[in-house]
Amino acid sequence: MFFGKMITLRTAEEVEILRENALLVSKTLAEVGKKVRPGVTTLELDKLAETFIRDHGAVPGFLGYDDFPNTLCLSVNDVVVHGIPSRYELKEGDILSVDCGTRYKGYYGDSAYTFAVGEVSEEARQLLRVTRASLFKGIAQAVEGNRVGDISAAVQGHVEAFGYGIVREMVGHGVGRNMHEKPDIPNYGKRGNGKRLREGMVICIEPMINEGTQEVFLENDGWTLRTKDGKRSAHYELTVCIKKGQPDILSTFEFIEQN
Repeated sequence: MFFGKMITLRTAEEVEILRENALLVSKTLAEVGKKVRPGVTTLELDKLAETFIRDHGAVPGFLGYDDFPNTLCLSVNDVVVHGIPSRYELKEGDILSVDCGTRYKGYYGDSAYTFAVGEVSEEARQLLRVTRASLFKGIAQAVEGNRVGDISAAVQGHVEAFGYGIVREMVGHGVGRNMHEKPDIPNYGKRGNGKRLREGMVICIEPMINEGTQEVFLENDGWTLRTKDGKRSAHYELTVCIKKGQPDILSTFEFIEQN
């Protein structure tokens, strides 16, 4: 069912296929997380993810999407999102955002998690904690009858209390037969504003939070987005189906955090 000419409400059967994708992405992130350590290249992690996804009967959702060259977006330290895997060797104290997508049974999965590489500073740990917590603050607002702005304001209110910058150029999104669908889900906004949330909408909520300025710039490769001041950025993402009363979170960090 469509409403607002743009947003699709998913059937129960579609939601279950999206859940299958979301859980495969969640398990892929956990497999990658097991290998995140100093000395490992981001390209090694990318190949591991591609093999894992294909071994489970799906295909990488990002590979070839708008000509993106790899399976994972791997973003180190001051890279906000869309980092391209390379021969860069992870170093003690780095933080690494791993953004992963799948395509299975005609639908997409999408989730992201930021890992600490070895021992990281307390400042880095706080950035990760706050960004992760802001995601769940936003998810708590993802129920029928609320508006997109309720999600956005919950994220913004949490992270700005710590003086962090919220990336404006990149936002969360709907997901389904396409990787990016309407509505957009910004990480900043006002309560009561934006599209009304309806049961059956499936969205990705993904705070992208900078340690310093909110300002970013795009590298010449057309993909890599970095913080303008060179400070770190963290990124977490989960897929959520809008329901009455409480959100139905389709993806999970449990596989990662039980490792």
